[in-house]
Amino acid sequence: MERAGLTNIDDDRCANLRWKGMLIEAEWTPGVPHGNDRAFWCVKTQICLGPDGKICDDYECNETRHCYEAL
Repeated sequence: MERAGLTNIDDDRCANLRWKGMLIEAEWTPGVPHGNDRAFWCVKTQICLGPDGKICDDYECNETRHCYEAL
């Protein structure tokens, strides 16, 4: 589950996409700039590449890929 103030990913993302912001239980502090940590990985491969060998992120993991699974 996403925590408020951390990376905002749309609901049309792949169900297998994970990112660091999902694991942090902290509220964003006003006045502190976002780190914009873009560390994504795939649940199926456990690395930054999907089963199709392409990079995983909130933009690339979409319905055009054969490994995509809707939420």
